[in-house]
Amino acid sequence: MTDITHNLIKLPPTAVAVGFFDGLHLGHMEVIKEALRHEYASAMFTFHSDTALPKREKIENLLSNEMKLENLAKTGLDYVYSPDFDTVRDYTAEDFIVRVLAKIMNAKTVICGFDFRLGAGGGCDAEQFKLLCGKHGIDTVIIPPFSLDGQIVHSTAIKNLIKSGEVEKANRLLGYEFCYEGEVIYGNKLGRKIGFPTINQLFPENIVMPRFGVYKSTVEIDGRLFPSVTNIGVKPTVAYKDKPLSETHINDFDGDLYGRTLRIRLIRFIRPERKFDDLDGLKEQLSKDKSEAILS
Repeated sequence: MTDITHNLIKLPPTAVAVGFFDGLHLGHMEVIKEALRHEYASAMFTFHSDTALPKREKIENLLSNEMKLENLAKTGLDYVYSPDFDTVRDYTAEDFIVRVLAKIMNAKTVICGFDFRLGAGGGCDAEQFKLLCGKHGIDTVIIPPFSLDGQIVHSTAIKNLIKSGEVEKANRLLGYEFCYEGEVIYGNKLGRKIGFPTINQLFPENIVMPRFGVYKSTVEIDGRLFPSVTNIGVKPTVAYKDKPLSETHINDFDGDLYGRTLRIRLIRFIRPERKFDDLDGLKEQLSKDKSEAILS
């Protein structure tokens, strides 16, 4: 896969998947599969995931931009163009078709989802987009809703599941385990003192915030997945007042991870975050959490 964002090159005729694709969930994959099916080189136009789109009050992505590109590289797409939203902010829908899809992407066919919108204020829907593309000799394929377990798969539904702690359901709709990355920072080392050493990571600001609480998880270290238990929240027992923290106890691992960027995958919600009367109560609960997360 070639990312043409910083080095615009002359592309061969392409079939272009178009959209924000903030999660690359199962619905998004249907759009990508259609781009791969065509006779032309397969391509995608998407925005850099850290771009603040006007319809959103704040950025709540399902994937970081780095992980998004990493996942796209596994799809078999030939080309990806992912500029910042500001580069096309003032484009009309027709501007975008002419100046981006035709001129830069050399698109002969474009593929979008049923709920695709384009232009100032999202005023151009998928059917209007199809008509405009036709004016410029570009075919358009609109992918219908994709459903799983009786539910249409879309980003808002997945984010709401994550916010409510229903990560198992969210993972089914994503097609992979919800994950995030962060640098391991120094904490107060309380976990080590009570027999449960942990790694501490500030929760990424641009990733959708899961329900505060304890999760069965895995940690990826040097290509290996370690079973773990993760608490996301503000550590009320020890009066942590900073930004939300991801605190993870890794099973059967002993090593210095400070300063490293590690990926956490959330598998199942165990319990809400709670405040304990004393450290003995916390230690007892952590033992139960470990048993449920790692041994079940």
